[in-house]
Amino acid sequence: MPGVYVYDNSVLGIAKAVKLSIRGELEITDINLEYLRLGKLQVRRLSRGFAWLDAGTSTALHEASSYIEAIERRQGVKIGCPEEAALVRGFLSIAQFETLIGRMPACEYSDYLRGVADEWHRLQEDKQ
Repeated sequence: MPGVYVYDNSVLGIAKAVKLSIRGELEITDINLEYLRLGKLQVRRLSRGFAWLDAGTSTALHEASSYIEAIERRQGVKIGCPEEAALVRGFLSIAQFETLIGRMPACEYSDYLRGVADEWHRLQEDKQ
């Protein structure tokens, strides 16, 4: 099942009790089914705009990487940028955001974040 899974500490005991699949692996579905059986499974459907990219093989990893690069280049945004997400959602103030940027080495990523900060300031000025 594609998704992002967040578990409490009881997952350790559950995983130890799960039997290996025919492939000889622990299956995430078996763990999720045990949470369901215990009445502890919570599911959130992801809204439009989310994409699941398998990276289980070298070919799939290359395809996922190419897809992400194309989206970032064409839309001018970074995918999976936790600092930007924290700023937008109010978990970081602009001052905290800029402090984080200041601790980063000069690179394409910190340049991107500086652009996000500049845009943030422009939007705040436009609101006044």
